[in-house]
This record gives sequence, C-alpha cells and structure tokens, in this order.
Amino acid sequence: MFEINGTPIQYKPVLPKNPLPIVIIGAGGIVGDAHLPAYQKAGFEVVGITNRTRARAEKLAAEWGIQNVYDNVADAVAHAPQDAVYDITIMPEQFVETLNQLPDGCGVLIQKPMGDYFWQSKEILEVCRRKNLAAAINCQLRFAPYVSAARSMLTQGLIGELYDIEVRVTLQTPWELFPHVMVHPRLEIQYHSIHYIDLIRSFLGEPRSVMAKTLKHPAKSLSSSRSTILFDYGDTVHAVINTNHDHSFGPENQESFIKWEGTKGAIKARMGLLMDYPHGVPDKFEYCIMQEGQAPTWHTVALEGSWFPDAFMGTMGSLMQYKQGEIDVLPTSVEDVIKTMAVVESAYISSDTGGVVVADQLTATN
Repeated sequence: MFEINGTPIQYKPVLPKNPLPIVIIGAGGIVGDAHLPAYQKAGFEVVGITNRTRARAEKLAAEWGIQNVYDNVADAVAHAPQDAVYDITIMPEQFVETLNQLPDGCGVLIQKPMGDYFWQSKEILEVCRRKNLAAAINCQLRFAPYVSAARSMLTQGLIGELYDIEVRVTLQTPWELFPHVMVHPRLEIQYHSIHYIDLIRSFLGEPRSVMAKTLKHPAKSLSSSRSTILFDYGDTVHAVINTNHDHSFGPENQESFIKWEGTKGAIKARMGLLMDYPHGVPDKFEYCIMQEGQAPTWHTVALEGSWFPDAFMGTMGSLMQYKQGEIDVLPTSVEDVIKTMAVVESAYISSDTGGVVVADQLTATN
C-alpha cells in the first residue's frame, strides 16, 4: 500500500483466509515460471501435478517439493482432496475433455485463452455451466501490481473520469520460447493482445463495437505479430491497443506501457516484463494529479512485485476466496471472460473484412 495525499492505494492481491489445496494439470514452462513461484509466495499448497509427459511433471515436482505426481487427470481427481481446486495449464483444445473429468461443483482456474476460437469458448462455458464449476480464466494482467494500483486510484476518483486508455507494445518478442504457440494461426491477438482486451473491458465494460487489423511480418512465417485494435465506447472515451513484436532495432526506442487518462489526472505503467523477455526490465509506475493553479507534476512510486509471478496470486487467490464464500463475485469467471472472447472474435472478423474502401467514395462522386 502507498498513499496519495492521505488516500491509501491498495495494489497487492488480497489472499484467502483459508487457502485450498491445488492440483495442477499440465507442466509447461508457464507453470515453473509463474504459477509455482506465485503459489509459493502466497503460501498456497500444491498437493499434486499431472502431465501427459510424466517426466515433465516429475521434474517440477522435484524442484518445487510437490508430493504427488499423477499419471493422468482421472488419477489426479481420484486422489485429490475433496476441497481441491484445479489449475489447468494445458492447451485450449484439451480444455473441454479435461473439464469433463473434474468433480461437479469444484473450483478450477483455466489458462487463457478461453479457447482458440469462439465456438470453443462457448463449449467451455457450456461444460462449466453443466457441471456447476466455479470456473475462472487466468486473465492475470488484471491483478498485476501496477494495474491494481491504477484501479484503486480510479475507484477513489483520484484522476477523475476515465476517458482514455492506451496500451502500446513495441519490442522484440522471442516467440521461439513458445513453440506450441508460435505456430498458431491466430497468434498475436488470441495469445497476446487478449490480455489487453480483457484489461480494457475490466475498466470500461463492454464496447459497442471493435475495429482491428492484425498483420504478418514480410520476412517471418508467423501468422501475425502486429495489431491495432480500436474500441468504440462512444464519443468521449478512447481505447486503443497497438502492438509491434518485430521491433528488432535495439532497446533505445522499445516501449511497453499502459496509460490511463482522466479528467483530473493520468497514470502510466511500464510493463517491464515484456522488454528483454524473459529477463525483463524494472516496471515503472507514474501518476500525475492536476492541482488548480499548479503546473502538472509526475510522481513515481516503486511498487513491490510484478506481473510475473505476483498477478498469478490474484487469479488463484480470488478463485479460492469465491469458493470459500469470502467474496460474492469471481472476477475472471468464465461468464465474464466469454465477453472478452467475443471481443477477440470480433477483432478477427474486423481484420478479415476490412474497412471502408476509399476508392468507392471517389467512384461515388462521378
């Protein structure tokens, strides 16, 4: 927590009073890089793990002191504590099959995206409803320290009415670190900008429409690596995402930030994790609150923690809180994130169908 003019700003995740045991399904890189460090930091107990390649699960179990390695999902469910929550970290095409094997009514955190295509998203929602699962999607950027700090400031009215959100990412992303992802036909929006789409929804709600274009690099085989997404929230609110993962010209002009502007002030947060990934650079949190008769002044606050791993405490912690009845609303529930997936799908439709043809206007004048 820090204070601005005597107003406390809360930015650390609120942890459950009584954490529940966790069973992890999947042993990919993100588990060792973010899930397990976050759960250790939060004091959550991981009681078991399973993976299609058992050796990968055994390796993580040895590194992180996980007592049980299961042969498959059925084995994990059969031996899990009754109150266990499940952390699904596999690829989206395996979600429905896996969810169908979980106990009815259990708590489950599902890795984003919520399906590779919107029809898959709807299938995932259907099985979660049918089995009455307390199901959340791991849209963890919502819980990054700088995002939580900005949300706290906005909630308390410190920067006034929000009228502008911009996300800009201009850097070199090492897609080769994600071999199963980099070959995806919907790479950039589905697996990266989805974070920012979900983030903007969490602040502004549902857009009226979305306009987008996602692009390839002429010398690369990736399906897409740059996108621009513009949200329609009416005549006063501007919300835009600009990403360029191909900026291979050194660190001097690389950018990675979220900026919020309001009628009384502004906030800018550098997402240091994405720069020189996976090493990252330090985050930076700045704010400016207008004072009558004074020139604008920006202040910098050093926040503890970062997107990885701290935000992962927030998604899992809120699921545990909801399952225990400590909170009434599950922030990244499948019922909420299906709306993020609808925006993602709309962005692809917009990109595929194109904008207004300028030549048609010239033809119309003849």
